[in-house]
Amino acid sequence: MTTTRFRLGRMDCQAEVQLVRMCLDDIDGVRHLDFDLSARTVDVVHTRGSDEIEAALRSLDLDATRLEVSTDDRGGHRVEVGVERRALGIALIINAAFFGGELVAGILAGSLGLLADSLDMAADSGVYALSLLAVGRSSHTKKRLAAKSGYVQLGLAGAGLIEVIRRFAFDDSTPDVTTMIVVSALALVGNIVTLVVLSRVRSGEVHLQASWIFTANDIKVNALVIAAAIAVAVLGTAVPDLVAGAVIFLVVAGGARRILAISR
Repeated sequence: MTTTRFRLGRMDCQAEVQLVRMCLDDIDGVRHLDFDLSARTVDVVHTRGSDEIEAALRSLDLDATRLEVSTDDRGGHRVEVGVERRALGIALIINAAFFGGELVAGILAGSLGLLADSLDMAADSGVYALSLLAVGRSSHTKKRLAAKSGYVQLGLAGAGLIEVIRRFAFDDSTPDVTTMIVVSALALVGNIVTLVVLSRVRSGEVHLQASWIFTANDIKVNALVIAAAIAVAVLGTAVPDLVAGAVIFLVVAGGARRILAISR
């Protein structure tokens, strides 16, 4: 056995961990993955060369760099599928619930920032659901599921960006600031709960470690919407909300592109 360590400079959340796992799942010879989110690294235990592994990781555009190679005689480590399913299921439920709540709140408040944040939650939910559906399925089925998920997310992000342009040009109404702040704060709490739940669960395939980096992107998105709400209140214009929405839609589109990369 050989262990090759890679640094993934843009691996910021559990959804991206799942993308890496699915990306490497079909590579013959990969036996075990150990993630360290605090260091943004993954140790890949494999029986063949690492060139194919490195090429697959680079296709995800997560700033993959090969750090070191070492001999490892531990042998393979079987995945505890039941434990992994429970962890992914809990993450899916939390993200799906907040997706629904933010979607309704965004519509009622007239906030594109909240709508975009709900789509970000939906994107994470899609990755968790995709990971659950992919367990034990064929390579062709996994790639087909990934492609469908990626195209849906990309389409929704594109529609969101079009709506940003439309509102900027033709709609000068301002969103409800109080709803934006309250709902974003609750979503932030939901992300922290997800972190705590997943950090307490281990599977043979991936260690779900407690680290602030674990939900860094989601927490930044929540903070961005709160900041946009404050700016709307101070400036009396919807522009900060539109800017926040555009930024988040672009983040979701980037995630969709990574999903499509593993479906090729």
